[in-house]
Amino acid sequence: IYPCNNIDLLHRVHIDVMGGEAGGSGTDIWGWTDPETAKEYALMGLSYGTAFVDISEPKFPVYLGLLPTATQNSSWRDIKTYKNHAFIVSEAQSHGMQVFDLTQLRDVAEAPIEFTATTRYTRVGAIHNIVINESSGYAYVVGGNQGGNSECNYGLHMINIQVPALPVFAGCYSSDGYTHDAQCVNYIGPDSVYNGKEICFNSNEDTLTIVDVTNKSSPVIVSRSGYDNSQYTHQGWLTEDQRYWLMNDELDEQRNGHNTKTYI
Repeated sequence: IYPCNNIDLLHRVHIDVMGGEAGGSGTDIWGWTDPETAKEYALMGLSYGTAFVDISEPKFPVYLGLLPTATQNSSWRDIKTYKNHAFIVSEAQSHGMQVFDLTQLRDVAEAPIEFTATTRYTRVGAIHNIVINESSGYAYVVGGNQGGNSECNYGLHMINIQVPALPVFAGCYSSDGYTHDAQCVNYIGPDSVYNGKEICFNSNEDTLTIVDVTNKSSPVIVSRSGYDNSQYTHQGWLTEDQRYWLMNDELDEQRNGHNTKTYI
């Protein structure tokens, strides 16, 4: 029923089908392809947990079940994947990071079912976002606190997830306050000084703050860059050659009265 250009809407799975909680809402979404079966799955963040949907046949998706929230409901949940595990954070108080072995999705005989987490990391509580560098095996939770206090000052909270079921705290970068989102990479870009280093590009509300996190116990700021008429530095992503950073300001259209911009 929607006009489209080279896009076809094949199916829609309504939120009330995924766990069926009254008044529930969606938050964010990620995906996983099973390397053994090649099946594709949607991992849907909901206010009350995480839903898993087999979308291998897009016209006939199958809702497999729900991993309930670790503590309470929240309007925000974020998910990333690494080594066939999902890493799930939420702004729910004391939620921490749920770790879920995605290979369990292969063996659901009678869907839907209620899943349980493989493990849970609780050194940090309410968390806005999670970033994973798959090349290094480190997760970075950002915008996180525990009991009203933030060990990492709402900045980068670094976790070794090389063994997914045994996450281990690795360090903090807290010198530039709250980090809303980030991308962390093993750097291959044009600046030879940082080649081979692990670098995080952080959207820190009013700046792009770049940090060398190669030594997790002693991260080093590389640069901190603001821009004219910034309103809320929200997110960004590197080009494939890592020469450019494409950045989004969440509130500049609303507050400055111009069309959508990408800052480069």
